[in-house]
Amino acid sequence: MSAPPLPVLWLYGPPAVGKSTIGWELFTQLSRRIPTGYVDLDQLGMCYAPPTPENWAPEPASDPGRHRRQARNLNRVAANVRAAGARCLVASGVVDAVRGIDVDLLPHAALTACRLRCEPHELRQRLAGRGRAGDEAADRVLEYAEALDRNHPTGLCLDTTGRSITEVLKLVLGETGGWPALTSPGTAPLAEPPGPYPSYPAGPGEILWLCGATGVGKSTVGWEIYTTVRRAGVHTAFVDLDQIGFYRPAGVPPPRNHPLRASNLAAVWQTYRATGLRRMIVVGPVGDADAVRTYREALPSVRITLCRLHAGRDSLTERIMLRGQGQGPQIAGDDLSGQPAARLRQAADEATADAEALEDAALGDRRVDTDRRPVPEIAGEVLRHVRWLG
Repeated sequence: MSAPPLPVLWLYGPPAVGKSTIGWELFTQLSRRIPTGYVDLDQLGMCYAPPTPENWAPEPASDPGRHRRQARNLNRVAANVRAAGARCLVASGVVDAVRGIDVDLLPHAALTACRLRCEPHELRQRLAGRGRAGDEAADRVLEYAEALDRNHPTGLCLDTTGRSITEVLKLVLGETGGWPALTSPGTAPLAEPPGPYPSYPAGPGEILWLCGATGVGKSTVGWEIYTTVRRAGVHTAFVDLDQIGFYRPAGVPPPRNHPLRASNLAAVWQTYRATGLRRMIVVGPVGDADAVRTYREALPSVRITLCRLHAGRDSLTERIMLRGQGQGPQIAGDDLSGQPAARLRQAADEATADAEALEDAALGDRRVDTDRRPVPEIAGEVLRHVRWLG
């Protein structure tokens, strides 16, 4: 007998309307009471063809915007977090402005869709505040927002104009009837034991996995490698393990759930592999060989090269302090941005201890020092090791 679908709330709308902010706040609040998952749809679609002079990220003719690819991945993530014990999943991301959400691709989800909108003048201001002040980029976002208003006049739609996060969240909960309604027929039961995770068999390929302590540069170096190999004509993908592994059991400190992350990685690999992908860049922490084995078992046909980045106390402290000041990518779950100096120094001490423990364990197939080295130089050393560019 197949498992009942998991309650999924999908917040959608144009960039800067507040999807991720509201989604993360809802996830944080719900997870204090019930086991809850969260995913940003952007993190389930970073699999682009090599760039052309006209387009940095060409879209497949069969799936403009890669929305169907993201929906397939969301469906599999819903099955996985349900197997982990979750009773609901919050998702945020854009949808096709004409079709909307491809509900036919979400059999594992008991879907509630909620569109967020904002008046054009305020949306333009928000985009400028996010560093997207260019008129051309803002105009494209406003055109997308207008298309959503025009093509989706019905359905649940909430206006965020002039409203705080607290006010919008209250609206979302009020208009969705206090989502999730876990007593509804056909949705996930009140108590569900974890596992087993679904299996995602797929063909062979290669994964380059960058690991290391907090602040060592995993995401920065990984993205540099990603853009470099794409410019060289290599079809590849990028996955941040933290971003596909947000799950919190109710009221307890969130563990680093490697079985869930490994299953989500295998699910994403299967979706991308069907598009012709043979290589993927993964970034994320791992502490010991047993955890690494979990990923290899989830992807038995894939050659995984684990590259450990290392940095000393001074470099880790400097980078973590900069993260606290808001430098670096603005992504969900960043627990350093905006923190006081005392907390950042504590995080630097913890990162230093983690780096030393990884050194003692000699974890990884390759060790690369990142102290006082420019990012392209570090990326170049890693690429020479895996020989992806000949």
